[in-house]
Amino acid sequence: AGACALPLTAASTLAGWCRSGDRTAWHYAVLILAGALFACAGSGVAVAQSASVERPAAAQPYAAHIAEASQRFGIPEHWIRAVLHAESAGDVRAISSAGAMGLMQVMPDTWAGLRVRHGLGRDPYDPRDNILAGTAYLREMFDRYGNVAAMLAAYNAGPGRYDHYLATGRTLPAETRAYVAALVPVLGGAAATQPPSSAPPPPPDWREAALFVMRSGDARTTVSMRDSVDAEQQDGSIFVVRASDGGTP
Repeated sequence: AGACALPLTAASTLAGWCRSGDRTAWHYAVLILAGALFACAGSGVAVAQSASVERPAAAQPYAAHIAEASQRFGIPEHWIRAVLHAESAGDVRAISSAGAMGLMQVMPDTWAGLRVRHGLGRDPYDPRDNILAGTAYLREMFDRYGNVAAMLAAYNAGPGRYDHYLATGRTLPAETRAYVAALVPVLGGAAATQPPSSAPPPPPDWREAALFVMRSGDARTTVSMRDSVDAEQQDGSIFVVRASDGGTP
């Protein structure tokens, strides 16, 4: 594999943290390095994975929940894993000083709304429900702001604070800036997809089907069942009059 440089923003941010000794930022410095290594090794890893055996289930205890959340909300699985690792490092019972809960560190008020909207259970620490809630929130933030960096900033700081930043230009908290700088290289350039629709497409209308072809001069016109029904409603007849071509029926 060729040489791969750290992203400029991430590298310069990391250098600044080293000089400043910002303890909060150091938590995310490791993630920046991990993300850069992930990006650098991507091509080689892809080849190795094709020949490697499956990892034991114990190494990926939430794989099924992540796959379900990805399918349900159209968020790539590696996005979910990266956010989960950054938020809780896999600690099911994690709780922040601000009160954020569980694997995806969902705030209580946010959890309450997501639980109702998506039919989740009562326990915010349940791994499946917490992952579904966090992924649903990522989806909402991505749809609201339209790009990965903004999605991450709003997820971490809250959409209210991020909206204030957009309106005033006031600097986001150091923790949020570190969080975004750490995760953007890991998430990469993949885009969220549209979540699958729960409503099937409407069945075809039988009235749109072609009934027969009428001749008018040299032109041919397809008459649909809807046209036939409309004509019946207008003159009370079930027949459609054919335009005269000089002959007699």
